[in-house]
Formats: sequence, C-alpha cells, structure tokens
Amino acid sequence: MERTTLRRRALVAGTATVAVGALALAGLTGVASAGPAGTTAPPVSADSLSPGLLAAMERDLGLDADDARSRIANEYRAAAVAAGLEKSLGAGYAGARVSGAKATLTVATTDASQIARITEAGAKAEVVGHSLDRLEGVKEALDKSALRKAPKDVPVWYVDVEANRVVVNAASTAAGTAFLKAAGVDSSLVTVARSAERPRTFADLRGGDAYYMNGSGRCSIGFSVKRGTQNGFATAGHCGRVGTTTNGFNQQAQGTFQGSTFPGRDYAWVATNANWTPRPTVNGYGRGDVTVAGSTAAVVGASVCRSGSTTGWHCGTIQQLNTSVTYPEGTISGVTRTSVCAEPGDSGGSYISGNQAQGVTSGGSGNCSSGGTTYFQPLNPLLQAYGLTLVTSGTPTDPPTTPPTDPPTDPPGGTWAAGTAYAAGATVTYGGATYRCLQAHTAQPGWTPAAVPALWQRI
Repeated sequence: MERTTLRRRALVAGTATVAVGALALAGLTGVASAGPAGTTAPPVSADSLSPGLLAAMERDLGLDADDARSRIANEYRAAAVAAGLEKSLGAGYAGARVSGAKATLTVATTDASQIARITEAGAKAEVVGHSLDRLEGVKEALDKSALRKAPKDVPVWYVDVEANRVVVNAASTAAGTAFLKAAGVDSSLVTVARSAERPRTFADLRGGDAYYMNGSGRCSIGFSVKRGTQNGFATAGHCGRVGTTTNGFNQQAQGTFQGSTFPGRDYAWVATNANWTPRPTVNGYGRGDVTVAGSTAAVVGASVCRSGSTTGWHCGTIQQLNTSVTYPEGTISGVTRTSVCAEPGDSGGSYISGNQAQGVTSGGSGNCSSGGTTYFQPLNPLLQAYGLTLVTSGTPTDPPTTPPTDPPTDPPGGTWAAGTAYAAGATVTYGGATYRCLQAHTAQPGWTPAAVPALWQRI
C-alpha cells in the first residue's frame, strides 16, 4: 500500500471521494491524570468499562467481558509498577512489557543485582545487554538525521524492548543500511527488517465524532479539553493548521485550530464556540459510550481500543512506544505503534486503554478488512505542549473559570504560586499540606490547592 496522507472528503451528492491530504479520527474526552513514576490508575470496576469497549475487545482480542476486565486491571497495576521501577532502577532500566492473557509484567535491566528488586515489586526480571537510555540515544540520532532529510523507503523505526534493540523497518536492506550510515549510529545495536508497510495519516465534543475542516476534509475528535475558560478538543496536527475552521458532525459551525504541529509531532487542538459542550466520553457507535477517567500511559503489550468516525470501535495491543514514522509529508517522532486497524477518516480519534485515554490517531498502514498497523500521538505530551486540561469523569460540570471575588491577599506559605504552569503529577506545598496536580494548568489567583479539588489532590 502506498504510504501517503489521506483526507476523507465531505459527502457530495451521496458519494464520498478520497483524495491525497490529511484524514483525522474521532477521540476521547478526559482529564490529564497521568503523573510521575509510580502513579496508580483508579481501580477497574464492572461499571467503569463500557459495553461497547468490552464487545470490541471480545471481537478483536478474543476476550469475554470478565477476561477483559481482569486484563485491564492487571495492565493498570503493571503500568504503575513499571513506572516505579523505571525510577528506582536508574541507568540499568531497559524497558517493560506485559504479555499473555493475564498481562504478566516483565521488566528488563542491564544489572543482575537488580533482579531481586524487580521480583519483589511483583514483576518478572530479565537481564539484557543494553539499557533503554542507550537504545533511545540511537533512536534519537536516527530522528535527528530524518529531520535533516527524510529517509527514502524507511517508513518506521523504534526501540523494541523485548528484542533489546532498535528496529528499522525498510523496503530493502540497502535502504535501511543507508539510513544508518547517514545518521552515523552504531549498527550493532540496530536490526534492519524488510517491510512492505506504507503508513499514511488518517484524516477524515464527544470523542470519535466526525468534524470537517474548512467545509471539506473530515477528521475525528480525540478528546474534550479545556484551556482556562476555553472549551475545545484535541486531535491530530495533520488535520489542520492554525486558523483552519471546523464544522461539527452536524455541519454546524464549531471552532478554529489554535495550535497545530505536523510533521515532527502530530498534535493539535481546536477551540470551540459556546454551542459545543465538552464531555468526558467517547462515541461507542451503538455499543454504549465510554467514560474517560484519566490519561495514565499504558505499557508495551497492553490492550488498547480506538474509536473513529469511519470504522467505529477496534482494539489491539500496544507494540512499541516512542516510535518514529515517515509519511510523505515528513517524519513524526514519539508516536506509539499498535496492532489496531484504522482507515481514512479515523485520524485524530481516540485511543483508550480501559478508562485511561492514551492518544490521538496519527496514521498507519492497511485497513479494517485485512488488518493493519496504526500509530497514535500520545495524549499527555499534547496536553503539556498547549497547556490543556483533559476533561474526565472527575471534572466538575462547572469548574472554576474566574478567580473568587475576594482571593486571599496573603495566602498561606508554600511552593504553590499563581502564574505558574503546573503539569499533571507535579507536587506543591500550600498551607502546611502537600498536593498533587490532577490536571495540567496555569495557576490563577484564588485557584489555590485547597480551594480547587478538581485541580489538586491532597496527599
């Protein structure tokens, strides 16, 4: 399949035409809850997972509802353990992954003396030759080379934590070797694999709903977000540039792109007008909408599902993190590679693992008839890049939009300060207590940790 970007054109006289361009997906809504290493996702209950998501996991992963709930709960625990071990193992850390029906966690290290620490944390230990930092250094050199000149016939490269190597997928061995030579990397750490993959972007305020750019191309909403008092949604950068206007699924005026990055990354956000209310849900396409509770990042091997305005719900697993992929428009770095299928019109849409938002669809190869490989732009970097807050089930219906009428003129001492940009997971002290940031935001006078529980959690 030709590697290209695609835009799903608007329906004209009852027929849809597909042309070269950008194509986006429908997404999820939620609050940025991913925190520092060791953050624990909320427990999974029978009521927290939508019937539509469970049905899609049964169809695509062969799991019944009970098995799906059990697997997701295990994956949540694995993500928390892996994050803690990454911090404690330091330079020896070599990556983590889950495998099998029970999502067994394996954590790799270059230091055999760390085996006991890994097993005590409840994970299987594996001793390997190269640290994750070393392999990601090789990949970073490849990324820099691609920014100077996009490689020919080299669509994808990534760190494979299971193989403990950098993998370069290329149309031919010669093309892959030429890429390595141009980047000047240590080829002994790299495997060049022949691949027919030809990724392209999928471009066509509930996640998964369609929207239209400048009255023509179609994409999908990723997640409902806020920036201060302004409502909007996150989506893929290739769907539009700053100033591009959007209409909603009902063709009513909706909003304008405020920020967009593509290539290099593939993320954007759209500010919407007062007629659109952000909701912490993802379109279940007749199987029940999914409620988003946060954005804790899942690990390699975890199950993940996608909602898009072309193909609805589809599920698969996370194959590699921090992947680089070359489209005709240029190279995108930092995306996540998955086994989930997608088609034109799905770009920008939601990726979710259980009730945790993961990212917005970027592009891929194949389709949902024969199968394919798809890439998503992780959500948390998107939120941080634009100072956005993800709308989730924990977001109040009417969160604070203006400072209190009489904010304290002499607030209690501590490290919290108005005017500071806080990322999700950051900790501050205020009034003698410690608080963790639940949503990325810029602090305003009166939005003290004690006064705004939607933004801060006392710990």
